[in-house]
Amino acid sequence: MIRVVFTHPNRPDRIVEAADGISLMEAAKGANVEGIDADCGGCMVCGTCHVYVGKPWFDLLEAPSEMEAQILDCVPSPHPRARLSCQIKLTARLDGMSVELPDHQR
Repeated sequence: MIRVVFTHPNRPDRIVEAADGISLMEAAKGANVEGIDADCGGCMVCGTCHVYVGKPWFDLLEAPSEMEAQILDCVPSPHPRARLSCQIKLTARLDGMSVELPDHQR
């Protein structure tokens, strides 16, 4: 199991355990993490699942695709470590990863 810490500034951190190989979005939705709406169901067209990935995990991710970068350019709260959680596949090397939810998604 892969552990991910979801950070909310005004709430306790939420630790979610998920199977290797699923997306971060799927893990969040399966655990009912508030703020991950994923309106498009992971089709990479809405941006309602974006998160800010903590260091050093951000550096372990592959670069976003052109389409993901375009979606991230349109989100209300841009951030240098923003990623769509539907595009992050959980693997053992991401165990312990921390992500923060943007203010507008809380």
